[in-house]
Amino acid sequence: MRVEKLVLRNFRNYVHLQLKLTQNINIFIGNNAQGKTNILEAIYLAAMGRSHRTNVDSEMIRWQEPDSMVDILFSRQNVENRLVFHFINNQNKEILLNEGKVKLRDVIGSFNAVLFSPEDLTLIKGMPAERRRFLDVEISQANPAYYRQLTHYTRILMQRNNLLKKIRENKAKADLLDPWDEQLSQGAAFIVRKRQEAVKKLTMLANLMHRRLTANRESLALAYNQHGCEKPITTDLAVWYRQELVSQRGNDIFRGSTGVGPHRDDLLLTVNGVNLRTYGSQGQQRTGVLALKLAELEFIKSETGEYPVLLLDDVMSELDAVRREQLLLFIRDKIQTFITATEEKYFPEWRFGKYYHVINGTVTE
Repeated sequence: MRVEKLVLRNFRNYVHLQLKLTQNINIFIGNNAQGKTNILEAIYLAAMGRSHRTNVDSEMIRWQEPDSMVDILFSRQNVENRLVFHFINNQNKEILLNEGKVKLRDVIGSFNAVLFSPEDLTLIKGMPAERRRFLDVEISQANPAYYRQLTHYTRILMQRNNLLKKIRENKAKADLLDPWDEQLSQGAAFIVRKRQEAVKKLTMLANLMHRRLTANRESLALAYNQHGCEKPITTDLAVWYRQELVSQRGNDIFRGSTGVGPHRDDLLLTVNGVNLRTYGSQGQQRTGVLALKLAELEFIKSETGEYPVLLLDDVMSELDAVRREQLLLFIRDKIQTFITATEEKYFPEWRFGKYYHVINGTVTE
């Protein structure tokens, strides 16, 4: 997987940008607020169909312009493909894949990318929603059917929660929940099974990466934590969720929200058997996140047959020299990588890849 060419028009602070990119490492150097991250945002957009920085498409349109465009030419399994995103003020975005109009759900899985930003360093000590999102993004890129089921589950969950509020206000009867519970149970079982399968594979990959980063001194383990479940479920998952939804119906009506399901689950990480979120040092937590990201690359490769593109947004300054070196050694010559940084001092003296300087929306080699 690699990006051959990137074209931006009226995207963020770029009037027009056209870049032909090396298949190895592309490094963008510049001060803050010059447009470095905007380039990574455009590439990530091709993978997930949306920005990692905003849910409002119009924010990606250059100030006082009517529209913007992101045009990416990429190779997958040595076959060239083209993705175009057209953003228009006060309209839904238009997406073209190989010249044909497609919906957002059809984009997921066509181009794969892993993003590592300073915000990801809070992945372990942050809220469960961040770890669920990490799993969902990873699995969706490897398995587009998962993304479609996750989207469907989220929609059913919202509709059930709306019905719960109406029941609480005596505007609807509780037995109306039955068909929604059945749909939610089936969707929840599918999502949890896929997450558990992914965590099982990730545990092996992340531990290998973590031992490499710590010179075999520490072992990293991952466990999928089902909310409200104290021991592994031996019965059919869909049946279990159906029973839980019925038993907790009174509490759900009181709260106006659904208290059981994959939207409440978490990912538990331990180092040498100790909870990394609660007891890990900052250095251990950062090593754990880095191991997770490297494992994510290997996971997607194992599922799709090739490495995704790697996007490193200003993380070099957040890692110490040892972790930076380990990261660069891992990606060198095998993963197309896009790195942003404020200074060249974060890189080895021997130059590698392609260097660009970014100044106020202008990119030069």
